[in-house]
Amino acid sequence: MRYIIIGAGAIGATIGGRLAAAGGEVVLAARGAHAAALRENGLRLTTADGTRVHRLPVVEGPDELGALRPDDVLLLTVKTQHAQAALEAWGAAEVAGGGTAAQRLPVLCAQNGVEGERLALRRFDRVYGVSVWLPASFLEPGVVEALCAPLTGMLHLGRYPAGADGLARRVAADLVAAGFEAPVVEDVMRWKHTKLLHNVANAIQVTTGPEPHPAKAALAGRAAAEARAVFAAAGIALVPEPEQAAARDGKIVPPAGVRGGSSWQSVARGTGSVEADYLNGEICLLGRLHGVRTPVNDTLRLAANIFAREGLPAGSMSIADLTALADEATARGA
Repeated sequence: MRYIIIGAGAIGATIGGRLAAAGGEVVLAARGAHAAALRENGLRLTTADGTRVHRLPVVEGPDELGALRPDDVLLLTVKTQHAQAALEAWGAAEVAGGGTAAQRLPVLCAQNGVEGERLALRRFDRVYGVSVWLPASFLEPGVVEALCAPLTGMLHLGRYPAGADGLARRVAADLVAAGFEAPVVEDVMRWKHTKLLHNVANAIQVTTGPEPHPAKAALAGRAAAEARAVFAAAGIALVPEPEQAAARDGKIVPPAGVRGGSSWQSVARGTGSVEADYLNGEICLLGRLHGVRTPVNDTLRLAANIFAREGLPAGSMSIADLTALADEATARGA
């Protein structure tokens, strides 16, 4: 199989680099300065094993590859706000022997949130979900760090909306050989919804910074409580904490020190957009559909979008001010 990494940022470049190091065939799809750096200098990937430069094929779109191969696997790792454009472009690409990628090739959605799979299934016949637990940093074109040990990350995967098959097991075997924990599960969206409980705090990092603080933990707890309430109202199952711990503990140990997460990195790089509409916004959507108020998540969504859109310095807001906005929003609907 050849892996085409659509969106070779922190997550995509880490997975692609590790697969290549294990002998896999990998193509990186990236854009702009990052694509130029990858082409000129290679992917400089630092893991717990050290730093390695990977010289891999780099494209900005499917037209640069010509016809795709029947054994290609598309790994979608762009942020969800960019997923639709990527799916349109790659889904329409021709595959050798006839048909399009959407008709013939599998796409694996290795993204935060739970909307990417729904977007993919509108076009692609075979869609897989991947729940990503892979702390990584991408702040400079061509340079990525993923320092967890002893394994680089944990990637639960399965068919969407549910199920497992031989392709999932073959991909999982490649990921395990590349240094990941990669359980194949029948209920991958249960894992992805559970990961979303953690990602609702991304907006707090965007606005107030990644440094830990009791007030940040308290606000994150309120956002997660809203998420649990809407999941319960919607009948969405979650993974109990003991099951999460059993899957992760002792295998995925983050390095010491404070590092900003994926949303904070997007704002720090000045990308102009952030995925809050598909993290906190997913909670707001479910709340509106099922009659559950979500003022904290709506506050966080709005604040993170303002930071990204207006180019405000990541982490430049006080947690006291952000909490006050959440309190005001909560009080308005009391």
